Amino acid sequence: MRDYIIRAMDENKSFRVFIATSTHMVEEARKTHNTSPIATAALGRTITGAAMMGLMLKGDKDKITLQFKGDGPIKNILAVANNKGKVKGYVSNPNVDLPNRWDGKLNVGAAVGKKGKLIVIRDMGLKEPYVGQSNLVSGEIAEDLANYFTVSEQQPSAVALGVLVDKDTSVKASGGVIVQVLPNIEEEVLDKLEKNINILSFISSLIDEGSTPEDILNQVFGEFNMKITEKKEIEFICDCSRERMEEALISLGKKEITEIMEEDGEAELVCHFCNEKHKFDKDDLKNIIDSL
Repeated sequence: MRDYIIRAMDENKSFRVFIATSTHMVEEARKTHNTSPIATAALGRTITGAAMMGLMLKGDKDKITLQFKGDGPIKNILAVANNKGKVKGYVSNPNVDLPNRWDGKLNVGAAVGKKGKLIVIRDMGLKEPYVGQSNLVSGEIAEDLANYFTVSEQQPSAVALGVLVDKDTSVKASGGVIVQVLPNIEEEVLDKLEKNINILSFISSLIDEGSTPEDILNQVFGEFNMKITEKKEIEFICDCSRERMEEALISLGKKEITEIMEEDGEAELVCHFCNEKHKFDKDDLKNIIDSL
């Protein structure tokens, strides 16, 4: 079964929910980047969060970028998503390895680090993209995203993200939930909601047990008469192309491209997101120089 996200709202329009199942998407990312279990969990949580935030975008060409820059050994995590369910991402150090936490779980917080920034870039096709940022609170990804929504966007939110890594290091189950309260929410509904969402910290276990996003919606939010307003498939896919790589080369300028041609005779560019190599031989470089 393919990965997908559902978006739902309660009958009183007082809160909205995004629920994702992302097991295949995160496994694809793991295979692409050959990540260690802890890097798989960190990247998996980030791309799952980005996929749900991508669904919040209005325009077909809009993009959202999440960048976690912490002081931990993983260094940088980057994820880019659009509102069509396409996500790409990578970590700077895919081989990071640390002892598990006291409760046996992968120590993503230590890998990312508690000091640093979460930077969110929304590209809506305008002259300048909207850039928001917040300080990391735990490095565990979900808490940092919830903090970002509250601090930078004044949007009180609860976020749960989970990746279950199997003994053979493949992804057993992965998913996420974002709950956002809307301005007209009543105190009584908020209290009920807060009691119910504790179960979401076990999101990857629920998915591993076979629960679908719809099952989780009924199980956690059933009493609120939820209505599903959107369902979208999601996938880990890179949109890099030779043309795009050529643009990157052009941005270096005539002088530097000439130096590459004279010294190396060719250029090889590797895409960070999918590790695909794009080669430009001497003739290619000469054509680029001529066009400049």
